[in-house]
Amino acid sequence: MPDLEHRLRGHDLGFLQIVADLWGIDLRAPDAKTALPQMVHELLEAGLVLEIVESLPSEARQALDELILNHGKMAWSRFIRLFGELREVGPGKRDREKPYLDPISATEVLWYRGLIGRDFLRQGKQLEECAYIPDDLLGFMPTVKPSGPQPLGRAASPGEVSWVMKVSDRILDHSCTLLAALRLGDPRRSPSVDHWHPPFEVVHALLSAVKLISSSEQPVAEDARPFLEMKRGEALNWLVNGWRASVLFDELCLMPGVQCEGSWRHDPSVARDKVLSFLSELPPEPWWNLDSFIKAIFEREPDFQRSAGDFDTWLVRDAQTGESLTGFAHWHEVDGALIRYLIAGPMHWLGLMDLASPAEGQPVTAFRLSDWSEKLLLGVPLDDLPEEDETIEAFSNGSLIAGRYTPRLARYQVSRFCLWTDETNAQYAYQITPSSLEAAIGQGLKIFHLEKLLSRFSKAAPPALLKALHQWQEKGSQARMHPGMVLRVADPRILTALRDTPAGRFLGDILSPTSALIHPGATEKIADALARLGYLSDIEDQDQDWDLSVSGEDDR
Repeated sequence: MPDLEHRLRGHDLGFLQIVADLWGIDLRAPDAKTALPQMVHELLEAGLVLEIVESLPSEARQALDELILNHGKMAWSRFIRLFGELREVGPGKRDREKPYLDPISATEVLWYRGLIGRDFLRQGKQLEECAYIPDDLLGFMPTVKPSGPQPLGRAASPGEVSWVMKVSDRILDHSCTLLAALRLGDPRRSPSVDHWHPPFEVVHALLSAVKLISSSEQPVAEDARPFLEMKRGEALNWLVNGWRASVLFDELCLMPGVQCEGSWRHDPSVARDKVLSFLSELPPEPWWNLDSFIKAIFEREPDFQRSAGDFDTWLVRDAQTGESLTGFAHWHEVDGALIRYLIAGPMHWLGLMDLASPAEGQPVTAFRLSDWSEKLLLGVPLDDLPEEDETIEAFSNGSLIAGRYTPRLARYQVSRFCLWTDETNAQYAYQITPSSLEAAIGQGLKIFHLEKLLSRFSKAAPPALLKALHQWQEKGSQARMHPGMVLRVADPRILTALRDTPAGRFLGDILSPTSALIHPGATEKIADALARLGYLSDIEDQDQDWDLSVSGEDDR
């Protein structure tokens, strides 16, 4: 930190005279340059420093003690929130109004005694405006015994933990699904993507942040394959490590309810690390109340994620109303909400935090570190997660079922040959079709790749399925189904008469003497032509099976 000479340098002689008078020093100098070394020499006297400190008003002494406990410095924004503003006055106004004789805050008491300075100091990786005690003065300050850190909040009550939501490793399954979907060019291909926990947007953002998804929205093969081949405990640990270190995974921008705008920048890992630090202070009670934890952080360190205490340039809006949430007055809607989201969102989804609420479906009221958290936070892979040893079930109709514990790499590869028909917490259902095989071939895959996968990861592929694959490979699609409108008449002569009219060109294949297909969009034209021939018709739609029926004899 800067020393006393640095603190006083740059001030005019009038300011130095004020400091000298408040310290009881007889200052005789023609200018500030001459006065400065005399001031520094006389102020740095241990007995005088202690005398001045002991004479401080109680509020100013409390502020000084807080700085001493914080190793002599504190973010300026936080300091003035706790101990009051410093009025900005020039030398002329200062000498006329004499604010040092009637200070409005503890900050002003310390400022005009030269006990604190204000400067940009390095805090971690960046510069931050701080209140500080000059370094050489700090050595003379009395020892302050900490009262001991107060618990950040309170333990949860029994009623707040009636419904428990334990951690899971579901994020590994969704990661595999998303990587496969991206490889097929359809990120939201999963039938259940809108019901994922964690949500699709979070899984996508995390995989992008840990560099498993490229800027062209494709899996990064050289990294994605090793990730999918890892044991589940190793893969989860790898994701947690990547999340903790990432400056790209931004919880504030992902948090529901707010919208970040503008070009301002921040480091999301700062908030992440700070909240983990706060969590490490909690007593060993199994469950902790979430609201009280957030309130305690607000009271102790509200600028935990804003290293410069900057509440006025982060452009954040309420996503629903569009209202600006800029400024300290909106702390609970932005910073407090972020703490809640970190604990009930990413930390829960990554296996670090169990959650609880008064009843199913109600907001989270309590949390505790999970049984997995100690290892995951130390970067140690879990060794008690299930093995991925489930086989793929293959059926003769071309449907495939992969379990949640089918090897993720196998599911990723097999799914590229299929339509995706269903997804539950326990399994994934696929269907092999000519169009899905054509898409796979278009990506450079071959039928023998699918056969090899089924041979390795299914109990026994049905002979009929293998035969169908070989037939398709040799001859292509041999059967197609498509919706259509069928005309059915009571007498073959009606169909013959219709074919002889101009509307006959709208008829397709003749299915029988009394039925024929109708070209798409031509139903009304056929009905009009039949009416002109003297036949009324009904259009029926039962379970999407379209039918145009005509009754009556041709008795003209």
